Amino acid sequence: MKYIYAAIMALFLILITEGCKNETEKELCLLRKEFIVPPDGARPGVYWYFMDGNLSKEGMTKDLESMKQEGIGFVVFLEVNVGVPRGKVDFLSDEWKECFKHAVKECERLGITMILGIGPGWTGSGGPWVKADQSMRHLVSSSTQVSGAGIKTIQLEKPAPKPPYFGEGTFTPELKEKWLDYYEDVAVLAFPSTNGQAAIKDIDEKALYYRAPYSSVPGVKQYIPREIQNEPAKPGEGIAENQIIDLTSLLKDGSITWDVPNGEWTIMRFGIRNNGAVTRPAPFPGIGFECDKSDTTALLAHLDVFTEELFSVIGERNPESTGGLKILHMDSWEMGAQNWAPRLREEFKKRRGYDPQPYFTVYAGYIVGNKDISERFLWDLRQTMQDLMLENHALAVKNYAARHGMQLSIEPYDMNPMQDLELGAIADIPMCEFWSPGGYNTSFSAIEGSSLANIKGQRVLPSEAFTASGDGWRQHPASMKNQTDWAFAAGINRLTYHTFQHQSLPDSIRPGMTMGGYGIHWDRNQTWWPYADAYHTYVSRCQMMLQYGVTVADVLYLAPEEAPFVFKAPASALGNDSYLPDKKGYNFDVCPPTLFQSAFMEDGYITFHSGMKYRLLVLPDFKMMTPKMIHKMEALIKDGAIVVGLPPVSVPGLTDYPNADKQIAESVNRIWGGYDIPEGLVSNKYGNGRIYWGSDIVNNSENLYPSYDITSAVLKKMNVCEDFSADNDCLRYIHKKSRK
Repeated sequence: MKYIYAAIMALFLILITEGCKNETEKELCLLRKEFIVPPDGARPGVYWYFMDGNLSKEGMTKDLESMKQEGIGFVVFLEVNVGVPRGKVDFLSDEWKECFKHAVKECERLGITMILGIGPGWTGSGGPWVKADQSMRHLVSSSTQVSGAGIKTIQLEKPAPKPPYFGEGTFTPELKEKWLDYYEDVAVLAFPSTNGQAAIKDIDEKALYYRAPYSSVPGVKQYIPREIQNEPAKPGEGIAENQIIDLTSLLKDGSITWDVPNGEWTIMRFGIRNNGAVTRPAPFPGIGFECDKSDTTALLAHLDVFTEELFSVIGERNPESTGGLKILHMDSWEMGAQNWAPRLREEFKKRRGYDPQPYFTVYAGYIVGNKDISERFLWDLRQTMQDLMLENHALAVKNYAARHGMQLSIEPYDMNPMQDLELGAIADIPMCEFWSPGGYNTSFSAIEGSSLANIKGQRVLPSEAFTASGDGWRQHPASMKNQTDWAFAAGINRLTYHTFQHQSLPDSIRPGMTMGGYGIHWDRNQTWWPYADAYHTYVSRCQMMLQYGVTVADVLYLAPEEAPFVFKAPASALGNDSYLPDKKGYNFDVCPPTLFQSAFMEDGYITFHSGMKYRLLVLPDFKMMTPKMIHKMEALIKDGAIVVGLPPVSVPGLTDYPNADKQIAESVNRIWGGYDIPEGLVSNKYGNGRIYWGSDIVNNSENLYPSYDITSAVLKKMNVCEDFSADNDCLRYIHKKSRK
């Protein structure tokens, strides 16, 4: 019966396509055709999880055939250890590789796209093959007090490693030994000791020692605030820059012989240690250090052992198949931060224009110069590390994937020491995440992900969907309807259900293999699974429609030049449900600094090459902006952009300081007319555009940005109406238009 139905549908599709004449009709005909039989790219996906050694070729085939039969088009292949007893097929053993090859070939046969994580576990890139000097590392220090004057031989304590964020329990005995043993000296600096030395607050965050999970740990900052202080250091507050003495050349076997000047001196020994990040939650044979995220050499050494080995086992891929291994994947960033890189000093000089070594004491919380100078150095450090991790890790993985004819998807959030948006912008396919009700609130990632997809013109925005802990088998399509509608209205157009657990056990054992307490059990052992095809077809039709066209939005929020940074829209721009936040009538996106440089004006709209157009640019009240950023914004305003926001007061770093601060002030005087904030909400005309600012913004801001009332008032002055409204906010919406 199924074959008769398929033949009738094929004939019907040929007939409706033949009736299409012009381009518009052809587009409509294609929509009708793909609505009736959604293409493979519109199908939903699943996280296909394997539990530490529990694999079977027979189970893989049954899994994939059931997915194909019920309308699943994508699988994310990950192997983890979440407490389920280990199986007999050790990770990366010859038997394991043959199982993996079988899975890839079955995906090719069935037309299912496989997405492979770039390391064992669900996060990161590492394993037992990663050496300590290829791993993520911190700059650590010890302090020794000494009195002058005269020649003295001084033993300097070897700096201890920082405690791992997830504790030492994540180590195997061998890894713990390597973690304790690894150490390399970097520098020795001395300076006059001061009584009552002030310390920089939150130095572990500011110096990238730790970045806690934003979604799951209360109180993790959206960005790192800082105190602007341009006054000279108060007596005893900071170390004068010209009083720091470099004693590195004197270090031998942990001690120095130094002709100590008069007075009390502090000597600091600096070295690098492993940061304690290990693959997690990896299958036992895959537990090892995370590779250095700032060094392409370390990354490629890891990939040579992992993906390169798998590619050689798979052999030649079937070029005619719509399925098979097509995408590499970086899941949510959960390996934390690092603040050291190979050649960091040279890279820092090249990118920031000055030597960071005299400021190494700031890593430990000491103030050099004054608080403002020290905070500027820390900003430069975070930006340099972000640059290196984006270029030498994320972009390097993308280029590696491209060399193998593949794409890269990235979930760019959680313990990310970079700006989420900048990491996501690297991806061929940015990805987001949302949990089932009662789980972690990661709805912010949907706004970040949809913004990136819109600005870059990427038709597909996948999402890890309905992630859960302790839900059991309670979820089903009807219970998920409200959240599914929210996801589609938020811009998500490829649901990737968490999770389809690989069933390595015989069919007689039910409910079979699980991922412990995780996931909503979207797998073939669900009681309703044999009837899921109709539901998946409905989802595929929705996703097909949502993958067409260009999103319509009026407001573009500009993300600050800051790392780490998580975008949170003004609460007033969203509905009352913070877990499922619906946008109000003026739709919006957020743009990272890098992508902002490609914006241009066209017909009064802030425009991107993707076809996205915005009526209004809204600035963050971040107080700091680089000359490159303010000059770009100034050019857009001259060309007709309408902007809302307060002026920056300085540059964030020490590059070309203090001349760069003067450039900011000159631009502010041209655009805003100065720093004296006017009463209410007023506009300054500049070139063909305008800047709106005033005390109303100061008094009505949320999460760095003006409230919805402010932006909507400006849009109404521009005669731009809300795109959609409904009585009692009872309907969700998303507005898309044809690309032509």
